[in-house]
Amino acid sequence: MTLVMAFIGENGAVMAGDMREITFLGDPVSTGKLEQELYSGLIATDEDLARRAGELGVKIRIRDDKVKVTEEGGVLMGEVTSLEAGLLRKRRVYASAGSYAIIDLEGERTTPRGRGRAASFVVLGNERTKAIANRCIQEMWRDGTLKDAVEVIVKAMEAASRATASVSRSFIIVRTDRRVDLRRVMGDQGPG
Repeated sequence: MTLVMAFIGENGAVMAGDMREITFLGDPVSTGKLEQELYSGLIATDEDLARRAGELGVKIRIRDDKVKVTEEGGVLMGEVTSLEAGLLRKRRVYASAGSYAIIDLEGERTTPRGRGRAASFVVLGNERTKAIANRCIQEMWRDGTLKDAVEVIVKAMEAASRATASVSRSFIIVRTDRRVDLRRVMGDQGPG
């Protein structure tokens, strides 16, 4: 997991996601230890990550081109993934002007996790990246405009990329001004 952030306003929504994907290869104990250190914030730079992986005998593959946020038909969709004990887990947020929904996907099972309305930030990621994003929201957000929300999101994405190697320096931002019935768009995947 890395970082996806969204702001849902009455007249529009904006979402950003970093582009990093890290694959860990090695024995489960060592990879688990490395992941825990990375996602708790003990590893801040790519150099620190490579060094610690070497110490633990874990091979890592890093790519910084994974698209985690998209816009289609006025609906923004962001997704974070994690692989634990061979099981792929995904958490998705869907947003349009005025509303959002969050679901978890695990294998064939879909579980609704939350819904909300305008004037809301949503943050998906590991504990460290969520803490950084929430701190930026608390420090910068003053019930502003969608443009102000974009500034908060950009600052949070930049701060997270400096504080942890789990987030890429590059990120994608998508935006919509459309109001879409998310239940219709999500079909069987989402909350009713």
